[in-house]
Amino acid sequence: MTEPDVRRTRLANGIRVVTERMPDARSVTTGFWVAVGGRDEPVELAGASHFLEHLVFKGSEQQSAREIAESVDALGGEMNAFTSREHTAYYTRLPADELSFGLDLLTTVLAQPALRSHEIDAEREVILEELAMSEDTPDDKVHSLLASAVFPDHPLGREVLGDEATVAALTRDEINTFFTEHYRPANVVIAAAGRLDHDEVIDGVERFLASVDAGTAPKRVEPAGTPRPLAVEHRPTEQAYVSLGWRAIDQRDPDRFALAVANQAFGGGLSSRLFQEIREERGLVYSVYSATSLYTDSGLYMIYAGTAPSKVDEVLDLVEAEVGKIVADGLTDRELRVASGYLVGALLLNLEDSGSRMGRLARGELAAGEALTVDEQVEAIRGVTLEDAHRVMQRVLTGPRALAAVGPFDESAFTARR
Repeated sequence: MTEPDVRRTRLANGIRVVTERMPDARSVTTGFWVAVGGRDEPVELAGASHFLEHLVFKGSEQQSAREIAESVDALGGEMNAFTSREHTAYYTRLPADELSFGLDLLTTVLAQPALRSHEIDAEREVILEELAMSEDTPDDKVHSLLASAVFPDHPLGREVLGDEATVAALTRDEINTFFTEHYRPANVVIAAAGRLDHDEVIDGVERFLASVDAGTAPKRVEPAGTPRPLAVEHRPTEQAYVSLGWRAIDQRDPDRFALAVANQAFGGGLSSRLFQEIREERGLVYSVYSATSLYTDSGLYMIYAGTAPSKVDEVLDLVEAEVGKIVADGLTDRELRVASGYLVGALLLNLEDSGSRMGRLARGELAAGEALTVDEQVEAIRGVTLEDAHRVMQRVLTGPRALAAVGPFDESAFTARR
């Protein structure tokens, strides 16, 4: 099925362009998504994708970072970027009449980033500060520990930012080589949403990497082995931060919608089991939730809680009890109805924003290669049955798990839970 306002084109050089026209919108959001992220870096270049993300908006040979920032500010717009484990995205959100400006800006900086030596050195310090901030944030640190335990000795388990040693050592030549090898048409999706014309977007991006061969997608190796049972870091904190994790399904798995619904009911919202039982009924935590991250060939299912060190055992006992219940009995009719209703409603509400629509288009192209329509997504969510939700939670939560913890304790405090 196709949506009348969504159009797709593959350029001669391999770049995929997907747009959605929103006739009543006054904005347009344009994103250049590169299917390269933290998992695609060799160990010695860990953090290169994120480093490059910081450098692209520093400008081209024709424009400085200040000039770019001033030109965007003068239009009341925004520009930003982010790096994940499997992709890096750059985007602008501007008044609809400034579509051509946004396209010119993105194509220029992404085709010919300046990568000036003095700006690389300055941005290196910024990233080192970002790493330090992450290290000083225990609830961030426990997520990093969990990923490294669920995916030991695999790029999915590494921190997307890299580490202090690799960031400090990255040279301009290494960053430029990484850009040249990976920022190729075969890895690029250009997505735009708002009051736009598809053909105008095509005209604006056809020159992007026009003289460069398509290149090839990064080679990815599926995680092997099993999760490491325990990862603990001692910190003299007032609160304890704990997280449980399992390998989950990948982003093309037919059960992905069932997992989304089951997760919403289990720990994804204010009415979820974990939130109601552990926070609302017992007052043991301020924050408790579950979440999924689905990748090309694997996935992560995690449960997080922050509590007083003296209450860690009680909280973990309650979490494990709820895991046992959902594995044994699945969801109730009411939970299924509330969870699927929430997901459908959230999907539809996000369609009010051009940025959300742009992101939805790009992720659909990069992830499943089947770019479902909104109606197809709604149908898939509403089609999840109790049996579907029960099956997928059994698939995920009966596998080997990892426990990560940050707080005023050491591994001996959790040995019995291995």
